[in-house]
Amino acid sequence: MKLVTRAALGWPASAAPSQSSTKGVKVHYEGTAVSTKLLTDHNACLAEWKAIRKSHLANTAEGYSDVAYNYAACPHGFLLEGRGLRKRTGANGNQALNQAHYAILGLVGSSGLTEPTDAMLSAIRDGIELLRKNGAGNEIKGHRDGYATACPGTALYAWVLKGAPRPGGTTTTPPVPKPPAAKYEPFPGASFFLNGSRPALGKKSAIFTAMGKRLVAVGCGRYKVGPGPELGQADVDSYEAWQRKQGYTGAAAKWPPGRTTWDALKVPNV
Repeated sequence: MKLVTRAALGWPASAAPSQSSTKGVKVHYEGTAVSTKLLTDHNACLAEWKAIRKSHLANTAEGYSDVAYNYAACPHGFLLEGRGLRKRTGANGNQALNQAHYAILGLVGSSGLTEPTDAMLSAIRDGIELLRKNGAGNEIKGHRDGYATACPGTALYAWVLKGAPRPGGTTTTPPVPKPPAAKYEPFPGASFFLNGSRPALGKKSAIFTAMGKRLVAVGCGRYKVGPGPELGQADVDSYEAWQRKQGYTGAAAKWPPGRTTWDALKVPNV
């Protein structure tokens, strides 16, 4: 599970009312246009989630105490914390429905980005299992179950009706974007950066110099000397800073580089 916490989002503890148990979880979608930019830019996912919370807090008619959902899931397989564990949702339509089920939002909508990725479905499933370990019952429903709405949309609801299965043979690794333009160094593979399971410290390549210069350019340089062609701890620290800047946390932000963050760094050809 790749969890982006409230702290990582810069949010304080949720002011939503506590609730220790529910019958289960309801799945939601945004119900409006969602940009397909979210498919290739994880920062856009984080911005979308923050905008949803901002709009909910600004809705004086509804009087939200926080973003309405317990969690959201993005196309890259990240579970984004909202109200979090053991908090009553504000998303299911009325007080009785909110007391019956926690809520998870898939970041898809009624136009633009409408189809959940396998990574998103896995993240929603991560959220369901996390909530089950913390008071949720076994029910998995869509928002439309018990409330007159199109939510969670055709694709997500069809998945819910199947029991919300985890996609077979998939992982929650962010999807691989289109190959970068020829002027950029192609991703050499994770093994290039490793000696067994450890960073390949001492290995020499012009790629490391080009990588380091780009890390400095994007504000993630952690160098006292360099960068240079020999892989050092400063390169590792700098790249991990870049992965955190891209929205990754915990083990997902650790060395070695991944294809998605490498392509986003745009290391020049050597």
